[in-house]
Amino acid sequence: MEYPSKLIENAVEEIAKLPGIGKKTALRLALHLLKQEKVEVHNLSEALIRLRENTRYCDQCFNISDAPTCTICNSTKRDRSVICVVEDTRDVMAIENTGQYFGLYHVLGGIIAPIEGIGPSDLTIEPLVERIFDKEEKVSEVILALPATMEGDTTAFYLSKKLKDSGVKITSIARGVPVGGELEYTDEITLGRSIMNRQQL
Repeated sequence: MEYPSKLIENAVEEIAKLPGIGKKTALRLALHLLKQEKVEVHNLSEALIRLRENTRYCDQCFNISDAPTCTICNSTKRDRSVICVVEDTRDVMAIENTGQYFGLYHVLGGIIAPIEGIGPSDLTIEPLVERIFDKEEKVSEVILALPATMEGDTTAFYLSKKLKDSGVKITSIARGVPVGGELEYTDEITLGRSIMNRQQL
């Protein structure tokens, strides 16, 4: 593709690095930004810079947070005896949107995927194990809300083995979530029912 300007080309190359965006869409976005007021483009760029530089993760559950402890972990209205284990922040958002779950979370930051070189040590599994075995936490149930994929099942199996001596009930969300499906793309009714009809492992 021929570009009328090196600046346009550089912008397209960078925008096209975002997931799901090809060169044509990147070009359309770059041209759109050119038509905007300078202050709007500056606001966008500053928001992205602040996102990257200032975003942190909750010390307790590893969800994205603006403070050392996220609003969910800080809430006095949550059931602190139940922890829902998810792959990433998108899954927390998806489950929260169902309005069917009122416990706490633990974000693994991924799932075990040996082919991609992701092992247990690359995830927040050890902090989870410490939370579960900490008697002061008084956790009675861990819900494994992981993708219905081979990697998700491998991770669930690994976690159930690590936690089996904790005396805590280990459950998994019901298979209303389709096999091979990602939680963030599952409709809220199905996901809500999966949480409500979770199964013990």
